[in-house]
Amino acid sequence: SQSARTRPLSTSAHYAASKAGVTGFSRALANEVGEFGITVNCIAPGLIETEMFKGFSAERREAAVSQVPLKKLGQPADVAAAVAFLASEDGRYLTGTTIDVNGGLFMT
Repeated sequence: SQSARTRPLSTSAHYAASKAGVTGFSRALANEVGEFGITVNCIAPGLIETEMFKGFSAERREAAVSQVPLKKLGQPADVAAAVAFLASEDGRYLTGTTIDVNGGLFMT
């Protein structure tokens, strides 16, 4: 998730470290296998409407959504669309990158 890269919580060092490891590994692997025509990328979902959010109070949900420039939670289909793009011929020249699917919550 993008939160581990951009705003890790003080109690989530292990989570942030694991996400940094995944992105670092993907960049290194992209460099190693690129000569074979293989691309390697990461997807970093932001606030996606999943089972996790069903347990949130209405106030907590509203507070989270208010931080997103698009003012809504993403859907699992939004993440799937990014994956489909990377797996398609249209994504053939992207490698070693992380795509943030987050409604503008984190902008690079």
